[in-house]
Amino acid sequence: MNSKYDLIIIGGGAAGFFAAINIMEKNPSCKVAILERGKEVLTKVKVSGGGRCNVTHACFVPNDLVKFYPRGERELKGPFNTFCSGDTIEWFSNRGVELKIEDDGRMFPTTDSSQTIIDCFLKETQKYKIDVLTNQSVKSLFPSNDFWKIETTTEVFACKKIVIATGSNTKIWELLQDLGHQIIEPVPSLFTFNIKDTRIKDLMGLSAQVAVKVKEANLKSEGALLITHWGMSGPAILKLSAWGARELNKLNYQFSIQVNWLKDLNFEEVMEELLQLKIENAKKQIDKFCPFDFPKRLWESLLLASEIELQTKWAHLSKKQMVNLSNQLTNGVFKVNGKSTFKDEFVTAGGIDLKEVNFKSMESKVLPNLFFAGEILNIDAITGGFNFQNAWTTAYIASQSV
Repeated sequence: MNSKYDLIIIGGGAAGFFAAINIMEKNPSCKVAILERGKEVLTKVKVSGGGRCNVTHACFVPNDLVKFYPRGERELKGPFNTFCSGDTIEWFSNRGVELKIEDDGRMFPTTDSSQTIIDCFLKETQKYKIDVLTNQSVKSLFPSNDFWKIETTTEVFACKKIVIATGSNTKIWELLQDLGHQIIEPVPSLFTFNIKDTRIKDLMGLSAQVAVKVKEANLKSEGALLITHWGMSGPAILKLSAWGARELNKLNYQFSIQVNWLKDLNFEEVMEELLQLKIENAKKQIDKFCPFDFPKRLWESLLLASEIELQTKWAHLSKKQMVNLSNQLTNGVFKVNGKSTFKDEFVTAGGIDLKEVNFKSMESKVLPNLFFAGEILNIDAITGGFNFQNAWTTAYIASQSV
């Protein structure tokens, strides 16, 4: 069977739907289809942000927003000046979906449910009579002068233009490589660090504001660090994993991190503070309260790691113990042995080489009438709604050009 369309979007995710809806809004007479290889559409939207869908981030200045993208910073400046976070909020609001800002700047639907975003998209695709076709895994792409031929496992489609929004789908990357596109080898970008260490054993769920750096690379970050069953996670770690995606891959995920549990204080400052505490609390037990702003159980664990018994009185602290404790607090070294990724929220660094895309239109410079949107490009961001903003922006620009 041969199905003819004006435009076909490959990929039934966030970027694909956003492109389709915006195209139809401008050209209601257009015949558009979305091809999705799976049984369901928008699966990543469903699980993102713990099922709440972190739609975007409350950063409204394009030049500030681009700084959250380890790959794509330079290229996204122009696009963000066309369609930025504020436009995303307005777009959803116009369709009855209100967003709210959380303390850390992340934005979610007020319903706290990703289903709200999915329902909004499905309603719009019905309204514009966009064909959403599932179980359509693309096998081959053939460009000719005035149309594209797309073969899936069950059908053959013809269309004038294509928007590819398949995220990190290696099969599609291979097809595009065969057609002359350069693919930057994909590596994981957002992942947590596997660490087995007695200092954090049994402390899962605790978090602290830290400064952390990778000893074997010029990588550092600050923010919340979360202790998990398998090691360390949280924004501070995820930032390192995004900015260091390629370097940490080269190290085969075997490296050491240095954690400063007090973030803004250095070794000397902590030594001074401990001396002061020793004078002021001479008769008190050292484990009775944590004098710093992080969980007491972590304080107890670091005391033990510094060879200080928990019942010790402040007055009895030796110079050596204070040096040990100061080191544990500001320069704790942890060995990382591998990584863990959240399968559903997996982000990769890699994809279509950005030099081969015109960012004014999102059209391929290699193949005319072929457009890209979202994570298929070698663009990725840290966690916090930025990867979705890239999807909305690039899809919007592709839709305007198409």
